[in-house]
Amino acid sequence: MFAHRSFRTVSRRSLLTGIGAGIAGAALGMPAAAAAEDTASAKLQRLRFATFNIHHGASPDDQLDLERIATVIKSMNVDVIGLQEVDRFWPRSDFVDQPQWLSRRLGMWKAYGANLILPPDDEAEEPGELNREYGTLILSKWPIVHQRNIALPKFPEGEQRGLMRTSIATPLGLITFANTHLQHNNAEERQLQAETIVDMMGPRSRKTILVGDFNAEAGTAEIDTIDSLFDDAWAQAGDGPGYTYDTLDPSVRIDYVWSSPDLEVTTAQVVTDDPLASDHLPVVTEYRYGWRSA
Repeated sequence: MFAHRSFRTVSRRSLLTGIGAGIAGAALGMPAAAAAEDTASAKLQRLRFATFNIHHGASPDDQLDLERIATVIKSMNVDVIGLQEVDRFWPRSDFVDQPQWLSRRLGMWKAYGANLILPPDDEAEEPGELNREYGTLILSKWPIVHQRNIALPKFPEGEQRGLMRTSIATPLGLITFANTHLQHNNAEERQLQAETIVDMMGPRSRKTILVGDFNAEAGTAEIDTIDSLFDDAWAQAGDGPGYTYDTLDPSVRIDYVWSSPDLEVTTAQVVTDDPLASDHLPVVTEYRYGWRSA
């Protein structure tokens, strides 16, 4: 399953100049302030990446508040973030196009991968007219010049999961940023999905970040599979157990930020400023300016 590409591919060179950034922003329909940013002269001191399962914008007691989610994301001051469990046109989330709403609210480029596409819910009090979609979202302060949502293997009774893979034009050149959400109730299925991700992204990944809700703890076969290709930011720079689920009583670490070996992570934190915004806690990581020799 592939996400609809709602933008034109823009040359890397034009995106990395101040004038090109403005042209690209207009072509991509971005807010004027973001489009006008002079990325060529930006004095970048760090790179910040994050992951956050937003539970379709609802708290653990199912109180919908997408503004609360946006506030948490804004407080992290991230350059790129991967979100999971993102809705479009569902009754449970007031039929909001959440990718579009979050992109506009935060002034960031977006890439959305719908892994479930279902007809409108006829049993809702006010049935919608558009198909319901559910999947993963990448938000970036820099232009997303390519995106592809790849369907991951699933068992007959499993829920379709995907890998949203993007190329992002940063002041340091193109990076690959990927976001996923693995099966929650079947370790064998997760293992097959993890193997597929490694096959698609390896074996010589560079300038690559992989984030997501992997629904598995460190030391399991599926996490070891991802660990064979990427570095776990928490294992390198985190402090403590790094529990991310659930927010009512955090006891497991299942949300990860991974990177290719040429990136050097300096900090990794579980964000607890508003622990009940979702049923997961976000993880934010920081990388040193520039790339490490591979």
